[in-house]
Amino acid sequence: MAKVEIYTKFMCPFCIRATGLFKKKGVDYIDIPAARDQAKRAEMNARSGRNTFPQIFIDGKHIGGCDDLFALEAKGGLDPLLAG
Repeated sequence: MAKVEIYTKFMCPFCIRATGLFKKKGVDYIDIPAARDQAKRAEMNARSGRNTFPQIFIDGKHIGGCDDLFALEAKGGLDPLLAG
């Protein structure tokens, strides 16, 4: 199984939607709360080049945000990445 990391913000509807998809698929993920942690937010920005939440990585590859995740799922590209 792939390593999934998600930089999140408390009560962010996009974060909730993205993590909900992983839960529905039975995928374990590492939740990295970064909104109030400057070091984690800087890490997220350095890794993704973005400042919005969530930012999702699968096996170290930047997937993007919630919309990017659902677009990947819609075209059938998510499950192969999750399989590792």
